Amino acid sequence: MGEEVSRQQFTGADRVRFRSQVSRGTEAIARMLTEGLFTDHGHPPEPLLGMEVELNLIDAAANPAMANAEVLDAIADPDYQTELGQFNIEINVSPRPFVGGDTVSLEQGLRSSLNRADAAAKTTGNHLVMVGMLPTLGPDHFAHHWISSNPRYDLLNEQIFAARGEDLELDISGVPLTDDGPSERLHTTTDSILPEAACTSLQLHLRVAPEDFAAHWNAAQAISGLQVAIAGNSPFLAGKALWHETRIPVFEQATDTRPLELKNQGVRPRVWFGERWINTIFDLFEENIRYFPALLPVSSDVDPLQVLDDGRIPMLDELRLHNGTVYRWNRPVYDVVDGQAHLRVENRVLPAGPTVVDIMANAAFYYGVVRGLVEEDLPIWSRMSFDAARENLAAGAHWGMQAQLYWPDVGWVRPDELTLRRLLPIAERGLIAFGVSEKARSRYLGIIHGRCVTKQTGSVWQRRAVAARETAGQSRRQALHGMLADYVALMHQGEPVHNWPVP
Repeated sequence: MGEEVSRQQFTGADRVRFRSQVSRGTEAIARMLTEGLFTDHGHPPEPLLGMEVELNLIDAAANPAMANAEVLDAIADPDYQTELGQFNIEINVSPRPFVGGDTVSLEQGLRSSLNRADAAAKTTGNHLVMVGMLPTLGPDHFAHHWISSNPRYDLLNEQIFAARGEDLELDISGVPLTDDGPSERLHTTTDSILPEAACTSLQLHLRVAPEDFAAHWNAAQAISGLQVAIAGNSPFLAGKALWHETRIPVFEQATDTRPLELKNQGVRPRVWFGERWINTIFDLFEENIRYFPALLPVSSDVDPLQVLDDGRIPMLDELRLHNGTVYRWNRPVYDVVDGQAHLRVENRVLPAGPTVVDIMANAAFYYGVVRGLVEEDLPIWSRMSFDAARENLAAGAHWGMQAQLYWPDVGWVRPDELTLRRLLPIAERGLIAFGVSEKARSRYLGIIHGRCVTKQTGSVWQRRAVAARETAGQSRRQALHGMLADYVALMHQGEPVHNWPVP
C-alpha cells in the first residue's frame, strides 16, 4: 500500500507545504530527465520481472478470516506483509532477470514460498487463497474495525471520507449467471474503504529506461481491457454475481473521494485510467499535482532541487507518497536503489490467481505483448484512440470472454479471437526479444492459448460452478462456500484454470 505514515492530523499549512514539495519533486524529475541522471538512461536495463501478489485469508468453513496479524506472525517471512483488510496479506517477489530459464525458476520458487506460507497459516486454523475477489465476503466484513492495525490504513480511510464528506456507495449491475437468468445488482453503502481490500490483485513491475517509459506505459494501457477479459477472476461480491472482473468497478467506487456534485463537474476520480497517451513520464507526475489534492500530506525538510545541486539523487518522498494515492491502473514508479534512480511501469489491472502457473502465464503474456508492441514500426497508440483503450477496459472487465473489444485493423472482436489471431504472436516475439527461454515461452503462452480455446477463465469457472450448485438445489450462500472449497483444492493441485472441471 506504499510509504508508511504515522501522523494523525493535518493542517492547511501541511497541505500547502506538501503541495510545494511535490511540485519541487516534479521539477526534479524534469531536470533528471533532461540531464540524464537516471541510471538506465541511454542503455535499457537487463529486464527484471518483479511482482506483488495479494492474498485472502479464509477459515476452515471458507469464511473470511480476520487474522492477518496472527498469520503473518506464523509465516515469519519478511516477503509477506500486511494489507488494508485483516483478511488480506501480500507477498512481494524480489525482482529477477527475465531471461533464460529464470522465469520457470521464479514459478517454482513462488509455489514453494506460498506452500510454506499456507502450511504456517494452517497452524492458526486459516488458509491462503489466491483469488481476485473472495466470493464469501459480505457487507458485514466492510466494518471499520476490520481495517488492519497499520496506522497508514486508518489514516487513509479518514482522509478519503474527510474529502468525500459522506458514506461510500457501491452500485454495480452484473452479468446474468445463466442465459435466461436475471441481472443481479449490488447497491450498498459503507463507512469505510474496506471494499477496496476485497480487490486482491497481481501487480507486475517492469523497469525501463526513461526515454522508453512512455512507449511502455502506452502499450500497457492499450492492452488493459484484453488483460482483464482473458484473466478475469472476480465475479462475486456480497452474494451477487457481478462483472467478470468486479475488482475494476469496486476499486473505482471504494476509493472515490468525490461526492456526486464533484462527479457532475467532471472532477477526475482517484482511481484513474487516464485521459491521453503520454510522451514522457513527466506527463503523469505533472497530472498528479495538477488534478489531485493530497490525501496524506506528510512532508520532510529535504529540498530535492538542492539535493540535485549537491550532486546527489533525491528520494522524492513527497512525490512518491502522493503518487501512491493516485490509483492508476498502470502506475509510474520512481525509485532509488543504492543511490541510483530508476523508473518502472506498475501494471495493476490483473486479479490474483487462480494458480501460480496462471499468474506466471498472465505475467509472461503481459511482458511479451508490451515488448512486442513497443518494438512495432507503427505504434499501437498512434492507430487507436485513448477512449477506445479506456472503453476496452470497462468492456473486458464487465463481459470477460464475451466482450467486444476494439483493435486497429481488426475492428470489434472478442478477446479470445484477438489473442489467438494477433497478440500471441506479438507476445512470442516480445519474449524472444527479452531472452526468455523456449521452454518458458511454450509453457506460459500455451496456457493463454488454452484459456482462449476453452474460453474458461477463473471467473467463468466460478460462475459455472455456482450455477451448477444452484441448479442442484443449493442456496447462493451454500453454492459460494462449496465453490470456494473446490477452488482452494484445485488451486493447490496447480493445474491451470482452463483445465479445471466444473462439478
